[in-house]
Amino acid sequence: MAPGAGSGGLVSMQVWPGQAYPLGATYDGAGTNFAVFSEAAQRVELCLLADDGTETAVELRETDAFVRHAYLPGIMPGQRYGFRVHGPFAPERGLRCNPAKLLLDPYARAISGQISWGEEVYDYPFGAPDQRNDMDSAPHTMTSVVVNPYFDWGDDRPPRTEYHRTVIYEAHVKGLTMTHPALPEELRGTYAALTHPAILEHLKELGVTALELMPVHQFVNDHRLVEMGLNNYWGYNTIGFFAPHNAYASWGDRGQQVLEFKSAVRSLHQAGIEVILDVVYNHTAEGNHLGPTLSFRGLDNTSYYRLTDDARYYMDTTGTGNSLLMRSPHVLQLIMDSLRYWVTEMHVDGFRFDLAATLARQFHEVDRLSSFFDLVQQDPVVSQVKLIAEPWDVGEGGYQVGNFPPLWTEWNGKYRDTVRDLWRGEPRTLAEFASRLTGSSDLYQDDGRRPLASINFVTCHDGFTLHDLVSYHHKHNEANGENNRDGESHNRSWNCGAEGESDDPAVLELRERQMRNFVATLMLSQGVPMLSHGDEFARTQRGNNNAYCQDSELTWVHWEYGDPETRQQRLAFTRAMVWLRRDHPVFRRRRFFHGRPVQGTHDDLSDIAWFTPEGEEMTRRDWSAAQASALTVFLNGNAISEPGPRGERIRDDSFLLMFNASPEPLEFVVPVNHGHQWEVVVDTARPDGVPRGTGPRVKAGDRLPLVDRSLTVLQRPA
Repeated sequence: MAPGAGSGGLVSMQVWPGQAYPLGATYDGAGTNFAVFSEAAQRVELCLLADDGTETAVELRETDAFVRHAYLPGIMPGQRYGFRVHGPFAPERGLRCNPAKLLLDPYARAISGQISWGEEVYDYPFGAPDQRNDMDSAPHTMTSVVVNPYFDWGDDRPPRTEYHRTVIYEAHVKGLTMTHPALPEELRGTYAALTHPAILEHLKELGVTALELMPVHQFVNDHRLVEMGLNNYWGYNTIGFFAPHNAYASWGDRGQQVLEFKSAVRSLHQAGIEVILDVVYNHTAEGNHLGPTLSFRGLDNTSYYRLTDDARYYMDTTGTGNSLLMRSPHVLQLIMDSLRYWVTEMHVDGFRFDLAATLARQFHEVDRLSSFFDLVQQDPVVSQVKLIAEPWDVGEGGYQVGNFPPLWTEWNGKYRDTVRDLWRGEPRTLAEFASRLTGSSDLYQDDGRRPLASINFVTCHDGFTLHDLVSYHHKHNEANGENNRDGESHNRSWNCGAEGESDDPAVLELRERQMRNFVATLMLSQGVPMLSHGDEFARTQRGNNNAYCQDSELTWVHWEYGDPETRQQRLAFTRAMVWLRRDHPVFRRRRFFHGRPVQGTHDDLSDIAWFTPEGEEMTRRDWSAAQASALTVFLNGNAISEPGPRGERIRDDSFLLMFNASPEPLEFVVPVNHGHQWEVVVDTARPDGVPRGTGPRVKAGDRLPLVDRSLTVLQRPA
């Protein structure tokens, strides 16, 4: 009998009937229950793997509603296992059972090893996709692992930060931590690194309340990329929806990755920081009909995937080769079980759903009434955490910004595009910019949502970094090996007069000002701001706007990049803008502006007002002028309509936001009748940007000069 990995030997080969639920491998302290769904299978074998690669096979004879199950006493945490499925191999009917392929458990809580790419992990011989390949995949594939579910959470409590107080920081586990000088070498790039005091202090000082982690579900390095000497760095290639990615664990992949991830969440919670996971439930790493057979395809291809009329092929609205079948009850169960697991067992605080429009394709069109949204809405666990949609996919009608149900918030791509266009000088009406600045009521108000439905961002992992947005007009993705054909070609970027690196002082000064403009605009906008990791240091990818396959210093955050004084100024400005927002509720309102005085506030001024640079109220013609690029916004801190948490009235200072996105210096007149005495608290024309306590004082009617492409904020105490 083969010894059990991590168990000191298989102490018993008794096989008890077990239970059909929960699915996966469930350890109870005395043994493990195994349960797996397959309607296509005629017979399923559970294979227990020893460290030397030998297998002990146990047929799962008990079946309830196509779930095969058994309980094995004495099977302990650390035991590696997989499934072999006997059944029809008929690609023309969508059936791809092949017992030569050792399959991952879709519900595996941990996954060990990596794939050794070769013909062995494919269910067909190369060159003959309709024939069955009987080469054994076990020595070349990953394996599922039994885990110990017990963990001492202590007094862990979710921070439950309200959306209006939330500042999201999108980060990559490895990219954020690989080069930090204070981190020990053995911790860099791991879950444990996230909890190092140097990382936690940086996030806290920056004012971050939520860490949005790029995919940490177990993912696969694509065969094509490995052959090119590259890696799937971003991780949008999931194969295990319950398993933390094992390469981010610092001390083992036989369940240690689960403990390390839980420890990271616990420490982040102690620091008051929520954990949001970027999740990929729209497709799997098995790709199209020529992809590998790793799990779902071999278990029950027709139940898990959307197939075309010719069942050999996969319907693809994700650009990855396949899409999960969102009208299958087993797919919906898998997704909901996974979401609940990460909330209840791993204590995460929310999810950002990659290509979320695909999740709404119950049939063909994107449908906000799809079963997936119904399940989320009524689920007592999942409905209570932060749910963020990337509201598009690559299928027909896939751009769905503003169309998700009321429970959801959305990455607001229209905010990103409008703000980029304003500051690069692209003709666009000020009316659209005003809508984005004030929470995008045109997108969210009609279905009862509020400004907080808008997740505002200027940059994210996908596209240019903030530094590259102001340094490159064209993408430079040659390192990806696709002759620069990949990645978005229309980036709404502007290089400020020179493509790429420059030593021209005027170009460098303008770039720094533009970066301050973007950060300031983001933090002054209604909605929920999201920063991309490293933008506070002006991280560069040297013009690569699709660095999904670049696991190198090109993509890692360089904590000591560039001139120390300039780096410190960038970081200080970002911190100051985040804290200005956090200190002043007028920038993070829970309700849309009314555009009129608010009843009961004893203030005859409107809650918001708009002015031309001459200090005159905007007219219809001013709003629609395509070339207009300058305006002043009055935010009345004495006219906030929503109450505080105990029903109290919220009062704040009032602010004037002066935007000069034109290529020429302009004089702005401080509006009359909206406050007599003001102090300049933000001026993006200054290297420090935020002259708190030292800013000039101005009065109503004064003329204030703003240099080209700059932003100034005036403050008047309540």
